[in-house]
Amino acid sequence: MTNVRIAQRTERVVVGVDTHADLHVAAALDPLGRMLGRFEVGTSTRGYAQLLKWAHTFSPTTTFGVEGTGAYGAGLARFLVDAGCEVIEINRPDRRARRGHGKSDPIDAEVAARSVLAGGPLCIAKRDHDRVGMIRTLRVARRSAIKMRTQVGNQIHALVVTAPDSLRHRLRDLPLDKLVAVTAAARPGTVTTPSAASKLALRSLAIRHQGLTAELVVLDRELGRLTMEAAPALCDLTGVGPDVAGALLVAAGDNPERLRSDAAFASLCGVSPVPASSGKTNRHRLNRGGDRIANNALWRIVMVRLTCDQRTKTYVVRRTAEGMAKRDIVRCLKRYVAREVFHALLATAPALTRISA
Repeated sequence: MTNVRIAQRTERVVVGVDTHADLHVAAALDPLGRMLGRFEVGTSTRGYAQLLKWAHTFSPTTTFGVEGTGAYGAGLARFLVDAGCEVIEINRPDRRARRGHGKSDPIDAEVAARSVLAGGPLCIAKRDHDRVGMIRTLRVARRSAIKMRTQVGNQIHALVVTAPDSLRHRLRDLPLDKLVAVTAAARPGTVTTPSAASKLALRSLAIRHQGLTAELVVLDRELGRLTMEAAPALCDLTGVGPDVAGALLVAAGDNPERLRSDAAFASLCGVSPVPASSGKTNRHRLNRGGDRIANNALWRIVMVRLTCDQRTKTYVVRRTAEGMAKRDIVRCLKRYVAREVFHALLATAPALTRISA
């Protein structure tokens, strides 16, 4: 731990923090942007407490600009929020600016602090260490299980294609669920023939597939319960199931009230049109930023509503008659759904805040 500072107290201090796995580097600036000091701490509760105590030596009113509040800075952000501090999420420094000023941990910490002072496009750090944090954790395990189960299913089909003829003819026309059940019950015996080797490999993969399916049943049950408890208004929307609700809740966090408006939430999900006008040309382009998982969740809601929601069907008929392509209609619908989801999240925000308190 190192400490370099100027003995000076001021009314308000901004502390920028460059976060890493084992070490955080902080830089403190006064309201005029003058450097007050630098500080290095370990990534532990004791280190976080030392950082907060150091910041309070300059001023009891401190704003923290933290990089990576959803990654290496998650523990520090949680600690500071619980201590009643204002925590601002800092984006990665601009590459052109970094090339001009160089890069080091103290420099990055100072850049983070100056970003807060400049009042650029900053936002209050997302909190996700309560119900939304539980949902995020379970979704990580669920995505992994789905990916692995898909891979195992593909491997089973590949082995059936290359299996000996006597085995292949019995298995190749079976649907995957039946194929897994049949091969899991196989008795390969001693592996002395290609057929026995194929049976053993298929049996191993099928048992693995069944285990992953059982994991998914447990995870889906818990995700359904948590999402309904966290956001009943969201889960009641047409086209919103536990997986979609979980993706949208993770994007918004435990404090969706930090988002200023439905336009901010749409931008977060990458469904807000981006102005691309110049001179006499007035147009918008597709937003390719934002949370792509949340973007996909909104797309899935739209796809469900295209088949079963009368309001959506009526809208599609009207915009099609106006000459709009289906792809553009879907983009418009995603923006409207984002507005509806945002208000459903705000209806849930008081409950989430009570849990966080």
